[in-house]
Amino acid sequence: MPQVALFITCLTDQFYPHVGVAVTKILEHFGCQVVFPESQTCCGQPFFNNGFHADARPLATRMIEIFAPYEHVVTPSGSCCAMVREQYHELLHNDPQWQKPMNDLRAKTFEFVEFLDKILKVDLTPFKLPAKQEITYHYTCHLRGIGLKDEGVRLLSQIGNVDFKPLERTDQCCGFGGTFAIKYPAISGAIVDDKINCIARSGAQTVICNDAGCTMNISGMCHRQKMQTRIKHIAELIAEAMGIDIHAW
Repeated sequence: MPQVALFITCLTDQFYPHVGVAVTKILEHFGCQVVFPESQTCCGQPFFNNGFHADARPLATRMIEIFAPYEHVVTPSGSCCAMVREQYHELLHNDPQWQKPMNDLRAKTFEFVEFLDKILKVDLTPFKLPAKQEITYHYTCHLRGIGLKDEGVRLLSQIGNVDFKPLERTDQCCGFGGTFAIKYPAISGAIVDDKINCIARSGAQTVICNDAGCTMNISGMCHRQKMQTRIKHIAELIAEAMGIDIHAW
């Protein structure tokens, strides 16, 4: 039985806690022992992205210590996974004390879709949505950064009643970019406006987005433009197909 520590991330914990419930119940269904280290905090990404590397280092070392005992670390957030895998090296590679434990954490940290696809090698063909849904998929920048491409779409295609609609400009950012959306709101707004136009042209009822920041940005613009499109994490959709109630907790 694989042991998995859930790295929930700040935005998921505060805004989309049901996604964490879905991830946990799905992993348990596939035979994982899921634990939640309650002392976990921020991974340091906001500090790092704004150039405050000295402030990000204590958060990184704390993260390394908290998750050291566990076999695997799984997160529903592509950007926070990328922070651990790509940026912890920048923070700690010159520190002999932290080099090995940092590399150990990098090696065992996975984004949720990546873990389902590459480690558990799940087969979702036995599962089916209650009714047909037209669904498209937002390829987040950070997921591409850690080497994920079509894994999420392949998993979706296994689920019954998924009518997949390709999205134009799949390599295009949604405009969130962390504090980029705050520092450059006009540019960010133009980018996300273009993104939701692509979503509208796809004809999809639901957009799968596996990063809370992107979800907030895209769903916010959909709301302002009075679009009825639903934005969901893939874990929510898989749970629905599996008949898991993620709100009964």
